[in-house]
Amino acid sequence: MIDRAHDLPITRQAEALNISRGSVYYLPRPVSSDDLAIMRRLDRLHLEFPFAGSRMLRGLLAAEGCKIDRRHVKTLMRQMGIEALYRRPRTTKPEPGHKIYPYLLRGMEITRPNQVWAMDITYIPMARGFVYLAVVLDWATRRVLSWRLSITMEAAFCVETLEDALARHGKPEIFNTDQGSQFTGAAFTGVLADNGVAISMDGRGAWRDNVFVERLGAASSTRRCICRLRQRQRGPCFDRSLDGATPDQAYFTTLPLRLAA
Repeated sequence: MIDRAHDLPITRQAEALNISRGSVYYLPRPVSSDDLAIMRRLDRLHLEFPFAGSRMLRGLLAAEGCKIDRRHVKTLMRQMGIEALYRRPRTTKPEPGHKIYPYLLRGMEITRPNQVWAMDITYIPMARGFVYLAVVLDWATRRVLSWRLSITMEAAFCVETLEDALARHGKPEIFNTDQGSQFTGAAFTGVLADNGVAISMDGRGAWRDNVFVERLGAASSTRRCICRLRQRQRGPCFDRSLDGATPDQAYFTTLPLRLAA
């Protein structure tokens, strides 16, 4: 619309078009080659870790030797139009008549392995439909203790996942879930009660406590999700509470020596 080669001054052209002169004189600055390289890497990381926000992406870049602050990562993400994605499927369906246990974690400092375990169900999309993923997680270290896949939401595969975690890793002091019918049924709570584990349940709609499980399910295929579950134990974890340790390191190095035997 603005012809810089025209005999009419640019100022008059801007007035005639009712636009700001500043916008006319401003020439966009091209993106630097360094930023373009970082943006290409961010794009690949976003595809691999769609749940990652600016803090985690900065950590992933730092692990590759790229020095960049979080604000710059946020700026580049905004320019690229990408943001962290979190699934919120409705997998919590209370069952009338099932006992709801009180929430025991309010104000509690969770600092050691096997102090609190959490369990949740998410889903993994497939070419046709989806499968459900149940995960038992150690809260303090974010270590996956057991997991199962199922094509249905029946309680049996949740009970099997729980029993496997107990057989492999002992028992926690507290076990936290949501109020889904799979977790409030007698088959599930009975296993915990028989092992002397205190049962804690989130309030309805409180998804924050088990968001770590939701992140594990944020994969584009079942195969990729399984690979992530297996690799996650030994790979770098950018949760600040672990001080750079992997979930395996955080879980096993602070357990009693009897487990080492």
